[in-house]
Amino acid sequence: MFLREPSHILIRVIVLVLLFGAKRLPDSARALGKSMKIFKNEVKELNADKPKDEDSDGDKKNSGA
Repeated sequence: MFLREPSHILIRVIVLVLLFGAKRLPDSARALGKSMKIFKNEVKELNADKPKDEDSDGDKKNSGA
């Protein structure tokens, strides 16, 4: 596979440190983690807000017409 060997991972890490700096990488990872947590919570809320049986809502609308 592409870049799956340990030497390739090491090269990736070195390039990231050179590009972004050792101080900025933990801050970026922390911000990414917070963003992912917020995104997952929002997705869970959207799924919880949906009615479990969407067909029953459609039947109510059709039977009233």
